[in-house]
Amino acid sequence: MDLETVKRRASPREFSPKDDMPEEYRKAATRMIQFHANSEIMGAYLEKPFIRQAPSLDRKLAFSAKVQDEIGHGQLLYRAAENLGVKTREEMLDELADGRGKFLNCFHYPMESWEEVPMIGFFVDGAAMRRQATLKNTSWEPYAHAMDKICFEEGFHIKHGESILAELATGSKAQQERLQEAFEMWWPRILQFFGPTNEASTHHDFAADVGLKTMTNDELRQQFLNAYLPKAERYGLEIPDEPRIRRHDDGRYEVVEEDLDWDEFWTVAKNEYEPGLGQIDAREAAQEAVDWVRESMETPAGGPTPAAAD
Repeated sequence: MDLETVKRRASPREFSPKDDMPEEYRKAATRMIQFHANSEIMGAYLEKPFIRQAPSLDRKLAFSAKVQDEIGHGQLLYRAAENLGVKTREEMLDELADGRGKFLNCFHYPMESWEEVPMIGFFVDGAAMRRQATLKNTSWEPYAHAMDKICFEEGFHIKHGESILAELATGSKAQQERLQEAFEMWWPRILQFFGPTNEASTHHDFAADVGLKTMTNDELRQQFLNAYLPKAERYGLEIPDEPRIRRHDDGRYEVVEEDLDWDEFWTVAKNEYEPGLGQIDAREAAQEAVDWVRESMETPAGGPTPAAAD
């Protein structure tokens, strides 16, 4: 199938592994899905420490389930990417561990306090749902099928994050102050979650032409602002003065893009942000720690054990 045919036929869930897809499509879809899968994995690693730090047994159980879900999402997505025939799952995981794999900006930043938890669990996951809901209509069928399960589970994650947010927002004055501080720190990062403006995006036009994406970064950011700014205010959070947010007469919200630190964003996107390197190193260490498991599973029946091979 040539590229012009792909563009002409592009529609929700149109293409599958049985189709002979052009290289340009396969590479673009692999890049997009691999980025998504990496982000699920790195988000789980960011939140994993809070299983122990959660203040109650119920919260610990909920966090444990969430982290498990996110790892599962990553594996589903690696499989959807692998079906394109460009990279294997092992190659993608190796790239993530050695710093070549890219992932969402929000998961490069360390998360150190319980008050930061709903910044990911409610706001970032809420932003993710805005994007992921549109991906149910992506043209690569295995990706769309994976999104059916992922969106269902992410809906529970957002409710979990909102529950924590509500608890903190109605807690002690000290808790409320720490929550506001966390919100002010994370708010610019959350707004950059959707990526650069339409003019600065290098991949959107092609992805839209072949049906991989159905909405622009700016459209998704606009939807998020319209839905989540009122929610933030309802929980008593004060919207920071910068980046400035304009409210139009028709009720739409708009972020003043030049107020966002896009230099830092691109440093993060290139895996060159110093605090984020610790996240990547932690992933590499985790992968190396279980290498012996993979090696033992790959050893033929009756063959030498990893210890004997050494």
